[in-house]
Amino acid sequence: MAILEFDQLLEAGAHFGHLKRKWNPAMAPYIFMERNGIHIIDLYKTIAKTEEAANAMKQMAKSGKRILFVATKKQGQTAIAEASQRINMPYVIERWPGGMLTNFPTIRKAVKKMGTIDRMIKDGTFETLSKREKLQVTRQRAKLEKNLGSIQDLTRLPAAIFVVDVMKEQIAVKEANKLGIPVFAIVDTNSDPRDIDFVIPANDDSTKSIELIMDFITTSIREGLEERKVERADANAKEEQEEHEAGERRERKSKAGKRDRIVKKEDNTEEAPTTSVEESKPAEDKKVEE
Repeated sequence: MAILEFDQLLEAGAHFGHLKRKWNPAMAPYIFMERNGIHIIDLYKTIAKTEEAANAMKQMAKSGKRILFVATKKQGQTAIAEASQRINMPYVIERWPGGMLTNFPTIRKAVKKMGTIDRMIKDGTFETLSKREKLQVTRQRAKLEKNLGSIQDLTRLPAAIFVVDVMKEQIAVKEANKLGIPVFAIVDTNSDPRDIDFVIPANDDSTKSIELIMDFITTSIREGLEERKVERADANAKEEQEEHEAGERRERKSKAGKRDRIVKKEDNTEEAPTTSVEESKPAEDKKVEE
């Protein structure tokens, strides 16, 4: 298992919060001190909270659940996209589509529209359209790909969402809270952590800080996925072994039954002549008497 080092977070600038005048009092438990008008985040709490969040997400991945990663701010877009692709999880780095969670069926229809356009291109229907219609369809496909392409494989609501900057992604957080979906988030000193289930206090404006935390989390999720593969392989092997043993038992039972039938048949054959001899004796005695 990966280890999140204090020095790594310090070097990445994860300890820098916002100006004192912009702080949210609810973040007080995670603030170590103030220096030059800027709040300094307690990195020991950052490590503890990150490990707690990583363990929870590892268990989700191990049970086959999907986690949606969200970061539409520039500093986190690349880190979130690369990390999500490594573990094959859905993500949103463009504008958050309003109602993506609370109105999920409508979002799925838009995603299916992408598939319909792709089929049109493959079966040749696209070529029968006029030049203007082709241009419209192409633009529509590009727009859908930009906004929803990264959630194309998300066929049902995610088990949890991971957010970078809860102030910028407040709509996503509200939708998740409304549906009871757990929220993991990197929370800076200017944000309200009360609506977040798993708070990771850290600088959400530093690309290095986000990348470092995401690397640690994705490593834990990958471990959960690997453990799931191993468990499934063991379960399949056990099932095959049980089927094999059941087949052997049936075969042994069948052979035993066949053996019993043969023995019984032989016993009946041996008893038959004896009975005829005994039956013939009274007849012979009768002849003698006559």
